[in-house]
Amino acid sequence: MANIYDILKERVLVLDGAMGTMIQNYKFSESDYRGDRFKDHPSTVKGNNDLLSLTQPDAIKTIHEKYLEAGADIIETNTFSSTSIGMADYNMESIVYDINFESAKIAKESALKYSKITPEKPRFVAGSIGPTNRTASMSPDVNDPGFRAVTFDDLVIAYSEQIDALIDGGVDILLIETIFDTLNAKAALFAVDSILEERNITVPIMISGTITDASGRTLSGQTVEAFVTSLSHIPLLSIGLNCALGADLLLPYLKRLSKVTDFYTSAFPNAGLPNAFGEYDQTAEEMRDLIKEYLESKSVNIIGGCCGTTPEYIKLIAEEASKFNPRNIN
Repeated sequence: MANIYDILKERVLVLDGAMGTMIQNYKFSESDYRGDRFKDHPSTVKGNNDLLSLTQPDAIKTIHEKYLEAGADIIETNTFSSTSIGMADYNMESIVYDINFESAKIAKESALKYSKITPEKPRFVAGSIGPTNRTASMSPDVNDPGFRAVTFDDLVIAYSEQIDALIDGGVDILLIETIFDTLNAKAALFAVDSILEERNITVPIMISGTITDASGRTLSGQTVEAFVTSLSHIPLLSIGLNCALGADLLLPYLKRLSKVTDFYTSAFPNAGLPNAFGEYDQTAEEMRDLIKEYLESKSVNIIGGCCGTTPEYIKLIAEEASKFNPRNIN
């Protein structure tokens, strides 16, 4: 297997774009989400996009391959919400392992296919580990500031199940992403560290946080510098930012981040900000032009797209990234 650390010394790598945006184009019905396996499931499942790795695997594989065809070096598994905590919304905690394993397997098959087509450009699979829909640092009840909807130990257990399955499915990287609460991320890192030690293996780890508003802080109140400091106790492949903001608004924070870390950096911004209907109006060409400044300023080593982006965006970003040298690290 190609060494991603060595490749990052030579060039900027391209991450894929949004999975959810692509899935929406299929306009799957409730019965499509259910498939045969879950046709009698007692809860509504439409909207559980990760479930589609089990019920519509061909669609998920097609999405991966479109991003690979567009030039992505790294594709993410369809597992953003695939913890027992996330799946509890659909009463599907019991299939967490299956979703993660099959999602990793689908992505790995696609990556291997394209690695053979372009051996000079090996492709990698990042196991997507989302933040869950709960926060360990803050109370969801304004009348009870001491209350927590989830504990650190709860998160470790949930993340461990997901991580075990992703590794079994063949991921090359573990990506802890869209972090709004650093304590949640620390639970994920604790789970990763424990599993890797138990298995006596190494898997590169990517960390990506999200700046939630104009104050330049995460939801749990940290500046970019504090975010980096809090999560740099474990050797990481990269640390960066994604989601919430478009490329123009995210860049100042990425520049700050790149100055305070010796890890590789990553960014996958949204296609601008959503309009009143929750849709993204920024074109692929507009986003490419904004991404150019990331590359010119040598602020990034891994670049991709988040909400609203499609293979069209990734193709233009990949073409632009190929023109620039990567950010150097010590």
